[in-house]
Amino acid sequence: MDNNVISTLTQIKRIFIGMLGVSVLALLVAAVLRDNADLVNWVVWLRGGAVALASLWLISLAGQALRGKRPAFVRIRFISILAPLGIAAILIAPDSGYPLWMKAEQGLVGLLLVGVAILVNRPAVRAAFPKAGKMG
Repeated sequence: MDNNVISTLTQIKRIFIGMLGVSVLALLVAAVLRDNADLVNWVVWLRGGAVALASLWLISLAGQALRGKRPAFVRIRFISILAPLGIAAILIAPDSGYPLWMKAEQGLVGLLLVGVAILVNRPAVRAAFPKAGKMG
């Protein structure tokens, strides 16, 4: 794996660490605002916790991709493309149950994932993880 690919995968891992930070911050905000039912409901806790846990998993996948594991690379590609679509649905749904501040947080997470999708789909990165039977 060349240095440019390693650098890109390291950048992706840092983005996932940033996602974890944003998610933990959202949970802290929810804890502070917990007494206001208009700003914090069960959806906030569920989504905030799920995104924080998913971020930990994605950090792990990025580490595996850095070690050359193709399945981790493929998972990162799929998630970075599909998750922003799900987040977009949350953002545009008129009554999704998400308060505005949580929609903003999810929008930021979605933008981070779009950045990952752009990075992970670079030709050099994709070439570093060839399908079986397509080497060389």
